[in-house]
Amino acid sequence: MKQFMDENFLLDTPTAQDLYHNHAAKMPIIDYHCHLIPEMVANDHQFRSITELWLGGDHYKWRAMRTNGVAEKYCTGSDTSDWEKFEKWAETVPYTYRNPLYHWTHLELKTAFGIDKLLSPKTAREIYDECNEKLKLPEYRARGLMRRYNVECVCTTDDPIDDLRWHKSTRESGFEIKMIPAWRPDKAMNIEKPDFADYMKKLGEVSGVEVDSYESMMDALKKRHEFFAANGCKLSDHGVEEFYDDPYTDSQIETLFSKALRGMRLSLEEIRQYKHAFLRDCAIMDAEAGWTQQFHYGALRDNNTLMYNQLGADTGFDSIGEFNTARAMSNFLNELNMENKLTRTIIYTLNPCANEVIATMLGNFQDGSEPGKIQFGSGWWFNDQLDGMTRQMNALSVLGLLSRFVGMLTDSRSFLSYPRHEYFRRLLCNLLGNDVENGLLPNDKESLARMVEDISYNNAKRYFKFYE
Repeated sequence: MKQFMDENFLLDTPTAQDLYHNHAAKMPIIDYHCHLIPEMVANDHQFRSITELWLGGDHYKWRAMRTNGVAEKYCTGSDTSDWEKFEKWAETVPYTYRNPLYHWTHLELKTAFGIDKLLSPKTAREIYDECNEKLKLPEYRARGLMRRYNVECVCTTDDPIDDLRWHKSTRESGFEIKMIPAWRPDKAMNIEKPDFADYMKKLGEVSGVEVDSYESMMDALKKRHEFFAANGCKLSDHGVEEFYDDPYTDSQIETLFSKALRGMRLSLEEIRQYKHAFLRDCAIMDAEAGWTQQFHYGALRDNNTLMYNQLGADTGFDSIGEFNTARAMSNFLNELNMENKLTRTIIYTLNPCANEVIATMLGNFQDGSEPGKIQFGSGWWFNDQLDGMTRQMNALSVLGLLSRFVGMLTDSRSFLSYPRHEYFRRLLCNLLGNDVENGLLPNDKESLARMVEDISYNNAKRYFKFYE
């Protein structure tokens, strides 16, 4: 019987173990999509407790705690102590067997704090106190944790109206790890939201452009796009339910935009037309700037209206959606390609049923200009776990080129999420190692080592052009 989470965790064969320990494990981390709070990096934030570091903003854990019958006040409440929240999480952990949270929890305890004990009500106080003592040390502040995991570069997720002051402050401080902004214009895309008109006012204020039309909005976004580029930004990201290819005319877009500014309700067709126009124009902007664009699609967000009204977005009430989007995705990419405006593109799906759809879509728009120009993003959100990441890599292997894959990202707000890169790398090495041991791949150690190191780090470094 194998020991739980020993040095060969997830590594079934000698080949897999060699690939991981001698190649994947040593590679730095480029975390090209995350939700870290830039101010915490700029100020080298010191965490008051493991609860703040671990449970603050972690809707994965909140969902599990709610499912385990834990009251909301121990998840997001302000009238409960850090210890009380941690205690409730410790009570929940033994019920998370086979949920990825069980692996994440113990991998983070082990790699960050050197703690091999299993978290449970019996060990909760001891682990809580040990973690909190270490968090008082300089090396456990925000920057120290990034150094601990050999992070080389992170890309945060930033609204176009952000002044990027914390990115600038971090650069000027001499911090050796790059923190690069990433452009996320969802609030300008989501024309159906009740705060759309208010957001347009804010966009106008920061850009110095009076936003009273769709054309002027795009002018304002162009100015902000240039500002982001001047601050090192090289990629955008869009959170969409699905892709859009609904026909429209410029006059239709101007009319419906005017209606939205006046607070008038738009039809579903108008919303889809607007999002098609918006994403197309953003894609052209990215192509002209030489950026990479990312599309995260397939989430049904804010399903629980009662809790959304209490807590807002991103609090654990989202789920996988079902959207018949293959034709629209193809039409959207083809439209850009016909105009020679299809830049480097990464597509992530929340629904693993679409894995093969995306894996085959990539090949339609590879143009030979660079390896892996159109990418299938790693297992995302509900899929960043053993089965989800394995399924994504298998689909990409069979229908594309796994060897050109840009690898893993955390998509996380936590400074303790970097072990997800380790987890991914172990799974990658295990896939290849098993194929070698079963005679499905040659035991060409040089080629295998290069492939593992490329997917872990080198491909991303080349692809995103962060160092040019």
